[in-house]
Amino acid sequence: NTPVVVMFLPILSAVAATMGQSSSRVLMPLSFIAILGGMTTLIGSSTNLLVANFAAQTSDIRLSFFSFTAIGLLMAGTGAIYVLFLMPRLLKPRKTMADEIQGASGKQFIAQINITYGHPLVGVESVSGMFPALKDMTVRLVQRGEKPLLPPFENVVLSPGDTVIVAATRTALANALSRRQPLLDTETTGQTDNSEAAGTPPGSMTLSEVVIAPASRLMGRTLLQSGFHAETGCVVMGIQRRSRMPRMAMNDMRLEAGDVLLVAASAEQIARLRGNRDVLLLDWSTAEVPRRVYAPRALAIFGVVVALAAFGLVPIVAAATAGTFAMVASGCLNIRQAMRAIDSRIFMLVGASLAGAVALQATGGASFIATGLVALLEGSSPSVMLSALFLIVMILTNFLSNNAAAVLFTPIAVDIANQTGQSPEAFIVCLIFAANCSFATPIGYQTNLIVMGPGHYRFSDFLRAGTPLAILLWLTFSLVAPWYYEL
Repeated sequence: NTPVVVMFLPILSAVAATMGQSSSRVLMPLSFIAILGGMTTLIGSSTNLLVANFAAQTSDIRLSFFSFTAIGLLMAGTGAIYVLFLMPRLLKPRKTMADEIQGASGKQFIAQINITYGHPLVGVESVSGMFPALKDMTVRLVQRGEKPLLPPFENVVLSPGDTVIVAATRTALANALSRRQPLLDTETTGQTDNSEAAGTPPGSMTLSEVVIAPASRLMGRTLLQSGFHAETGCVVMGIQRRSRMPRMAMNDMRLEAGDVLLVAASAEQIARLRGNRDVLLLDWSTAEVPRRVYAPRALAIFGVVVALAAFGLVPIVAAATAGTFAMVASGCLNIRQAMRAIDSRIFMLVGASLAGAVALQATGGASFIATGLVALLEGSSPSVMLSALFLIVMILTNFLSNNAAAVLFTPIAVDIANQTGQSPEAFIVCLIFAANCSFATPIGYQTNLIVMGPGHYRFSDFLRAGTPLAILLWLTFSLVAPWYYEL
């Protein structure tokens, strides 16, 4: 489900922009729909595979590709009705950084004025929080050394070395260039250590937003270290992390997946970002997503892998591995791209979770917790215990990793089933669904983090829109599962 969100994020952002809607109305529903769809098959989510594999190692349960598809479709359908028809009413429209900079009066562009010796703005002093010499421009920031000066500007005198960031219309920028002593030059002080690098001509700048892609080469680097400006020619005007501007110098921040960069460049340079594998361009329509030559070949390989796994002809691990090599051998993917798709942090997280689950089982901790839960609900029916397990895991998965919560509770779920004399399959499937109910917080699942920056969401948005969905799925499972598994 994670690659689906990555692919559709720029497409839905463009659709929302075309319809004049805020992207916040569509991106969180995209994440939630992908999670709901991942509940329906064994390979829909990494959580499903982990739980099924660990359950097979510790019990006699063998989940097949479609073992829980029937009940999964019922739950996903119920959740989809809420996501498509009710949830958009709970989401507040959020302005993008570009919207906030442009303001309400006309289309504006960002320009950067470098104050050098002999510049006409040297010695200009602010009056009533503004600069009279820039009356047709809006001054957004004055960068003085490492100190940013923000509006309103009181008793600020511009001096050589200052950098003034302004928002202005194309006409205002053209007038600034046509003066006898131009206010703007054709050089830019971007995030590059090459002093001879050519800049973007002022007046032809366009503004756009890009999001740092998962496994991007920019992750963990500052703007200077990343060489983003030297490679793309785009100047980063701002960074937004988790929908808020960080309280630190922009050039000191180390980039992370999901960060939104506000970039300024020429239209051609912005267009070239569509082919950049390190960032996802948010401001293009679906027509800008070209059909690759190898797309039919890649789709055919993908379909074969799914078919082999679905019908049990080949183990999932073998089918997926063979499919990966087939993608590389057929030219759909090169070795470098394949290696970049591997996130070592996921392996560390899964390995640590598996180790914790094994320790719980080996030390008797899982049995102790299961006995305590059974004793707490003594006299209750198996359906009540199933519902209680769902509720506990559902709450924890929104604060822990869903994979960690799922793997840690797998031996507990098996022990509860054994102590109550019920089939472990119902409790394992309960665990899979509950661990996927990571809707109430942005940290609950990686697709939530991916859409949080581009959608400009806040933590409260997930809490307000995601909590009812999680409760709805809990109630649906509590009513349907006892009938489906004849408890």
